[in-house]
Amino acid sequence: MALHKPLRDRDARRKAQIRGVLAEAFCRLYLRLTGYSVLASGYRTKLGEIDIVARRGGTLAFVEVKLRPNMAQALDAVTVRQQRRVVNAGALFLQSHPQFAEATIRFDLFALAPWRLPVHIRGAWRADT
Repeated sequence: MALHKPLRDRDARRKAQIRGVLAEAFCRLYLRLTGYSVLASGYRTKLGEIDIVARRGGTLAFVEVKLRPNMAQALDAVTVRQQRRVVNAGALFLQSHPQFAEATIRFDLFALAPWRLPVHIRGAWRADT
């Protein structure tokens, strides 16, 4: 019986990963349709990952995407630790992309749940949190 459990766990992780990839793709499309340029997706650093880096005008948004079974869970899914990781990864992004040094920086959350309209929270947290 123990031999089957890891296969189920692996299958569940794989399905969750696929759902996450689709959620991020949806958010990138939404951002483009609302006037943003998507600069990076899945931006990984040694300090953390940023799901989406997008720019509109003089604003640079570091976007975290959360897909959960219901909207309340999606809205509560970003912990303070995750916020710090995104902030730190954002600082590394800015170091390696000095052309955005003068941009207004924002940390956004995209909350998604099945059969619900997505919620884009602009400025969901600040860098000093």
